Amino acid sequence: MRKPIVTSAFVALAALVVAGSAAAHARMSPSVSLSNELQLYSLAIPTEKANAYTTKIVLTLPKGFSIDSFVPNPGWTRAEQSTGSGDNAVITQVTWTGGHVPTEEDSLFQFLAQPAKSGTYTFNVEQTYSDGSIVNWAGPESSANPSPTINVVSSVSGGGTSTLTIIALVLGALGLLVGGLALFSRGGRALT
Repeated sequence: MRKPIVTSAFVALAALVVAGSAAAHARMSPSVSLSNELQLYSLAIPTEKANAYTTKIVLTLPKGFSIDSFVPNPGWTRAEQSTGSGDNAVITQVTWTGGHVPTEEDSLFQFLAQPAKSGTYTFNVEQTYSDGSIVNWAGPESSANPSPTINVVSSVSGGGTSTLTIIALVLGALGLLVGGLALFSRGGRALT
């Protein structure tokens, strides 16, 4: 009985720490996912600059991370760069323009994607503000503007799965839920 209580407390504490520390950075959710599985991903980018709006986001994808389809983003126009053609086309970069996200709010983009193999995937994000300034979310984890990353595992079942991996997956799912709720809580407010 005591172990589930301790585990639940740890998960709740970790969720608060992650939410507080990640609030000021571009982030990709879920932070832990499965290789060779089509999953819903969310990219959230904070508008931190006072008296300016986020108007453009450029996402550069790591090798082996394949986007299948996108969730619509009202108010934004999407353009994709890819290599190959037809069924062999691979998206390498996505640019969203035309948004108008004010200070202290996040731009949120969602898509179905599949990482090819286990490992760490690092994404580069370029954020443009209405005053023309640019923030490159492309630094190491210890920098002011770290790249969003995800860890990809081959499975979550069996004896090889650590408790930390399971907690990370739960936190990732909670992050998606919170992101979705934040998006829908805006209600009828326009992004103009």
